[in-house]
Amino acid sequence: MKWTSRPLHSFWANGKRNVYRDIPEDMLTLIEPIVADHGLELVDVERHQGRPPWTLRVIVDTPSGDGRVPIERCADVSREIATHLDATDAIPVRYQLEVSSPGLDRVLAREKDFEAACGREVRLETRAPLDGRRRFRGRLLSFDARVARLSVDGSEVSIAFDDVTRARTVYEFTRDDFARRTGGSGR
Repeated sequence: MKWTSRPLHSFWANGKRNVYRDIPEDMLTLIEPIVADHGLELVDVERHQGRPPWTLRVIVDTPSGDGRVPIERCADVSREIATHLDATDAIPVRYQLEVSSPGLDRVLAREKDFEAACGREVRLETRAPLDGRRRFRGRLLSFDARVARLSVDGSEVSIAFDDVTRARTVYEFTRDDFARRTGGSGR
């Protein structure tokens, strides 16, 4: 367990940091070069604090954005980030570090993530209510000039990127997801 006298209020402020642009410079400076050295891109950093251990979740992707990051590469990145976090006493309590790819319900944290998700179903939450609501689910029609245009319940909604606090794609299952695979284990 590592302790430090330096406050982490810049990283853990208000519990509202969920979009890439909100990652404090000190954490970005520490984590992003490590991820880049492994030929990957940093998508987002999530933190969950409370009683120790805190959880620090680092989401990485390939430069092509296909989400196909082998677990071995995630493990390598995790080991290196943990070494740097411990060496700099960046987290004052016991913590769990998780490094993963974006997954099926892909995090939309960067502008390029929103652009790539056009045409897909998304869930997003805004920093403040828009027309009386903060949570939206619908088809992302476009992302232009830092504004996401969604079709929500038959209406079109425009949400500025700067107003988004959290966003993810919604994985749409198909018949192929449940089809029996040939070859493999024979089950």
